[in-house]
Amino acid sequence: MSHILLAEDDEAVRSFVTRALELDGHTVIAEEDGAAAAASLARADGAFDLILSDIKMPVMDGIAFALVAGRDYPDVPILLMTGFADQRERASGLDALVHDVVVKPFSLAEIRRAVHDAVHGIVREDERRLYA
Repeated sequence: MSHILLAEDDEAVRSFVTRALELDGHTVIAEEDGAAAAASLARADGAFDLILSDIKMPVMDGIAFALVAGRDYPDVPILLMTGFADQRERASGLDALVHDVVVKPFSLAEIRRAVHDAVHGIVREDERRLYA
């Protein structure tokens, strides 16, 4: 399956998403903020099939992390997640860089589907959330 880099500061969400994706057979490297995730991405020389990042995090937020990842490893798809409307609006200018933004709270099925779609390059225009 896929090798996924997860950046999420909330321990409960990080654990939930990691377990859900591992059940699907993915390998997940989980970091607690964008700076740690950027370091992991650099150490692995971009060898991930997907970056999944929360937007609002301490140290380096998901937008800054997406900009760094997109600049250094443009072939790695990026999926963002947030529970804040203002953060979704911040991500709306990144639609060329970010596959989608998943709105929290999400179900196990929703995050699994979003990851599947991002890894396989599937865009569901009727459900695209960047401008929601």
